[in-house]
Amino acid sequence: MGVVVISGVSKGIGFVTAKLFAQKGHTVYGLSRRGTGYEGAEHISCDITDEEAVKAAFAKIAEKEGHIDILINNAGYVTSGAIEFTDTKDAQRQFDVNFFGGFRCIKYALPAMKSGGKIINISSAAAIFPIPFQAFYSASKAAVNSLSFTLANELSPFGIQVCAVMPGDTKTDPIREKTGNGAEKYGELIRKSIEVMERDEQNGMEPEYVASCILKIARKKRLKPLYVAGPQYKFLACLMKFLPASFANDVIRLMYCPK
Repeated sequence: MGVVVISGVSKGIGFVTAKLFAQKGHTVYGLSRRGTGYEGAEHISCDITDEEAVKAAFAKIAEKEGHIDILINNAGYVTSGAIEFTDTKDAQRQFDVNFFGGFRCIKYALPAMKSGGKIINISSAAAIFPIPFQAFYSASKAAVNSLSFTLANELSPFGIQVCAVMPGDTKTDPIREKTGNGAEKYGELIRKSIEVMERDEQNGMEPEYVASCILKIARKKRLKPLYVAGPQYKFLACLMKFLPASFANDVIRLMYCPK
C-alpha cells in the first residue's frame, strides 16, 4: 500500500476518493482549505493557489513518510458566465485553481516521488466538449489534459506515470461562481444554459462511481495518458473525435444554447 496525496478533499469526488483509498489501506493525505481528517486519512489545510502553503504541505508529507506514491490533483471549481462579461481576474483565478493549483502540487510532490509513482490529474469531459458560458472552466480542463500528456513524456525516463481522468456530469454540488450577468445582451441564454448544466449534474454519476474509476486507474500497471469516466461519456468522447468540428459545435450549441 502506498502514500497517496489528494487535493480538494472537502467535498465531492475528492472527499469520497480519499475515503476509498484509505479504506483500501493506503496512507492518505488530503489537501483543502476546509475540512478535517477522518479514519485512515490526515487532513492538511492548504490553499493550492498559495505557493508557500503547497510547498510546506508537501515538505511535511515528505518528512513524515519519506516518499509519495500517488498524487491525485482534484481541486477545482466552475466559473459560469458570458466571456464578454467575465472580469480578467475571475478568468485568471479559474486557471490559478484548476490548472496552476495542480501544477504547484506536481512541482512540490515530484522530489518525493520515485520510479513507479503516479500522477492522476482530474480533468473533465468539458475539456473535449467545451460548454457555452463555461468557457474558462472548459479551457482550464483542456489545459490539464495538455499538461498531462506533456508531463507523461517528461517523466517517463524516471518511471513516473501521468494521466488525466475526465469525469462527466457528477452529483457533487460543485463550487460554482457566476461572473457578470450579461442579461441585457444574452437574455435567457445564460440562464437556460446554466439550468441545463445543473440538471445534468443532478442526474449525473455518483461521486463514488468516479472514485472507483480513479482507484481502478491507480492500480493499473501501465497508464494511458487520458481516461474518460462513465460509459456514456466514453461514447461522447468517441463522437467528438470523429465528428467534423463544425457539426460537433452545432450539437453543443443546440444542447446548451437553445433558442
